[in-house]
Amino acid sequence: MTASPDLATVSQGADAVPAAPAKLPLFPLLALATAVFITALTETLPAGLLPQMSAALRTSDSATGQTVTIYALGTALTAIPLTAATARWPRRRLLLTSMAGFAVANTVTAVSSDYPLTMAARFLAGVAAGLAWALLAGYARRLAPPPLQGRAIAVAMAGIPVALSLGVPAGTFLGTSADWRLAFLAMTGLTVLLLGWIAAAVPDHPGQRDGGRPRLLPSVRIPGVGPVLVVTLVFVLADTILYAYIATFLDRVGLGRDTDLVLLVFGAASLAGIWIVGVRIQRGLRALTVASTLLVGLAALLLALVTGSAPQVYLAAALWGLGWGGVPTLLQTAVGQAAGEQADAAQAVLVTLWNVAMAAGGVIGGVLLDRTGSRSLPWAVLLLLLPVLAVVVAARRHGFPAARRAG
Repeated sequence: MTASPDLATVSQGADAVPAAPAKLPLFPLLALATAVFITALTETLPAGLLPQMSAALRTSDSATGQTVTIYALGTALTAIPLTAATARWPRRRLLLTSMAGFAVANTVTAVSSDYPLTMAARFLAGVAAGLAWALLAGYARRLAPPPLQGRAIAVAMAGIPVALSLGVPAGTFLGTSADWRLAFLAMTGLTVLLLGWIAAAVPDHPGQRDGGRPRLLPSVRIPGVGPVLVVTLVFVLADTILYAYIATFLDRVGLGRDTDLVLLVFGAASLAGIWIVGVRIQRGLRALTVASTLLVGLAALLLALVTGSAPQVYLAAALWGLGWGGVPTLLQTAVGQAAGEQADAAQAVLVTLWNVAMAAGGVIGGVLLDRTGSRSLPWAVLLLLLPVLAVVVAARRHGFPAARRAG
């Protein structure tokens, strides 16, 4: 691992030559970012294809929305036990296994016309995601020199906004103009290519030599970890309630034909959000988290008050993406710096709670959609963001401190 240039020099006699500047290993990090892209796109793609999938599977929009719920449930139920069971596996082998699971799950989803079979495939995808999410942030951190570990995580997590900005709109366009199944088959093809990329370019790292189980309870008791986990649970719940049914929401406010464009604006703004986070996270973790919460809240308010105005919807999508894009990086960095040596265990808990929130968001959003209509969804988001903001502001000493350097 390259030494930091401000700490290391190579001395020979009277001459001292500064060490080479620390650099990010971009090629392997981009492979991890592509893995994150596949994970995030597999998770969110049904949101843009809900009407088409519902028609093919002969189910309601709320029932098809549970493909997001079952995916998240698969991750939530298996992330911790599988992380423990595979603790001794070499990291590259584990990553290859999880990506192969995505290839199988997306292929089955693409060819299935049976709702239970589709749900089983989505559950398998969630299991694969449980392995991947518990692995990727730590893997990216271990690939980089210590001064650049925060940025390495940001590069890897860039796969999320790329999935939202390019993947979901492209999949939505493909599904509306041709066949939604092609979007999932394209995912399979990309995953096969990624398997070769990982095998050729990503350095391996050993697993835990003792094979011990992650010390989950001690990690949760560390000051600062609890507030980050609470924010994760409620923030992701709020986001999923609306995002899982965004196609239906737009359709019912008269903008259903613009779904792919609205998602494109959302995703492009997410790219900007993660760029800002990557640049400022070293010193601005707390301020960025507060700003993200406020931006998503403002977007929800605009959508709650929308009367069919396309400019208002596009503005809301831009604010939403700008606020949400960097949230995964912010929360994973926050829990990692709070947990210290117990970071891997805390990350496993965060991944589990993230997906519990997604599963609950799919269910709650479906209930709200059926009982109170799509216009209740942004109000629910706004209500849930109030405690998120309160916890972030209160966790000034631990969790989201004002003066601690991230990374």
